[in-house]
Amino acid sequence: MSPLDWVIVAAVLVFTIGLAARFARRASASTDEFFATGRQMPWWLAGTSMVATTFAADTPLAVAELVAQSGVAGNWLWWYAALGGMLTVFFFARLWQRSGVLTDVEFVELRYDGPAAAALRGVKAAYFGLFANAIVIGWVVLAMSTVFRVLFPGMTIFGATEWLGLDAPTLAVGGLMLLVGVYALVSGLWGIAVTDAFQFGLAMFGSVALAWYALDIPEVGGLAGLRAALPDDVFRFTPRLGNPIEGAATLTLSGIAFAAYVGVQWWASWYPGAEPGGGGYVAQRMLATRSETDSVLAVLWFTIAHYCIRPWPWVIVGLAALVLYPGLENPGEGYVMVMRDALPSGLLGLLFAAFLAAFMSTISTQLNWGTSYLVNDLYRRFMVRDRDERHYVTVSRVLTFALAIGGFLLATQLTSVSGAWGLLLSASAGMGLVLILRWYWWRINAWAELTATVVPLLLVALQLIGLDVPFLTSEFPTNLFGIAAITTVCWVIAMFVTAPTSRATLDTFYQRVRPGGPGWRPVAERNPDVQPDTGLGRLAVQWVMGVVGVYAALFGIGWLVLGEPLQGALTLAGAIAVIAILVRSLRRVEAMAAEGAVSA
Repeated sequence: MSPLDWVIVAAVLVFTIGLAARFARRASASTDEFFATGRQMPWWLAGTSMVATTFAADTPLAVAELVAQSGVAGNWLWWYAALGGMLTVFFFARLWQRSGVLTDVEFVELRYDGPAAAALRGVKAAYFGLFANAIVIGWVVLAMSTVFRVLFPGMTIFGATEWLGLDAPTLAVGGLMLLVGVYALVSGLWGIAVTDAFQFGLAMFGSVALAWYALDIPEVGGLAGLRAALPDDVFRFTPRLGNPIEGAATLTLSGIAFAAYVGVQWWASWYPGAEPGGGGYVAQRMLATRSETDSVLAVLWFTIAHYCIRPWPWVIVGLAALVLYPGLENPGEGYVMVMRDALPSGLLGLLFAAFLAAFMSTISTQLNWGTSYLVNDLYRRFMVRDRDERHYVTVSRVLTFALAIGGFLLATQLTSVSGAWGLLLSASAGMGLVLILRWYWWRINAWAELTATVVPLLLVALQLIGLDVPFLTSEFPTNLFGIAAITTVCWVIAMFVTAPTSRATLDTFYQRVRPGGPGWRPVAERNPDVQPDTGLGRLAVQWVMGVVGVYAALFGIGWLVLGEPLQGALTLAGAIAVIAILVRSLRRVEAMAAEGAVSA
């Protein structure tokens, strides 16, 4: 890179740190400010922060790899999750905001009671705050290291290519991660969210610029040249059904694999950013919003930006890389190679800065989110109670930095993240149904959720050590059927052989959250003065409309980008109309609720 490129990179880093530092005093006020912005975040900032978190250094590389291996349709390996995202918009976003908890793990002891609830809170805080969080941090660090290796071959630090057994690119990413740890511990969620918005804008601008320059490469020859150079099947938006064929130009799924993705995975498994019923950093942002409508609109904006807007520049670059560098051993590297070969001085630095921004936005959220569990749901709940807020903020800052170091050290021990997605989804299959039903059925208890959390972990562990489990295959995603079924049987049995949650706890939860539906009828009869949500049928219709709208927007933008303007414009216009109707109906419900006149 040229001196101009490095000046741009330095300017972005300095501006990011300065922006985050502005919120240091506010973050110091309390853990509520540090982890939840004092519940004052507007919807557009909360939603943008969500999508910025999912835009990590690994995601453009992953999309480029999917396109190289399975064409545009390869992205259905994550596009299916929009079904669950829209479910959160209409069925759960309002309820999360009403709960008023600081973390989604704290929610456990609002909804349940007794020793089982306390054990569940501790298990989930450790599992998500340490294990799952560390895996995500690890694969993001590895992806950023790949960017460094491709852009700076033969990179040295103080003249050496290796220190303490770690190569120079990995050490450089480690230093960057510690820098992120510093601004995350200083600024809290306010600073993270504001810097997320800046970093997302920069990253999207850089991605669009790269797609433009990639198409301008003579060997690619624009959209026309791209279509002439690649088989038509590469540009299919939907997978073919049938027996998978090695080397096929588009994603081909067996009927059972397709059913697993579309019919099971989106509601059965926990995955960061796509949790059934909301959870993780998505729940953290919903809990930080200033109103129920802000919570709903935040998740709606996140779902649209995440699935419809964000991926198409990456798809274009992935297609160009398929033309320019066929047969790459690691197809994800093709994205970085296009950066290196296509961008002029200045823009290369800007896009590298955009990669740094994407990396920093994800790591800062993972650190703040993971620390919220460790402090609020482990340290404060089980170790040191009744200290002042300054003490817990100080501990939060220490643990933020410690988590940054620990996450980096774990990343140095990983050699591949190719199976990490499947591992997390398999290790949580069957948990999702409990996470959904606990909001709408009073009988779900802590033992049910604890069983649903532990059983899939045990099943995957047994598979990893080579033991055969009846009714269970080892291949992802078809293994989801067996894991989800066994887990469901286990948690249903656990629920019915153990006592239900106490009436006092259920009444308190019902009075605060006001969930609707027939599943709360016995509790509603004890609390006739509570006005619960009504019109679950209306919410179901809105969910279907939302799913149609988001997939229409995804396809419409894709057709426009790939040179089919009429088809794209008509589809996108339909999507905009559907989404506009939904937003209008959401605001109408808010106005009616404010007047106390919500009706079924």
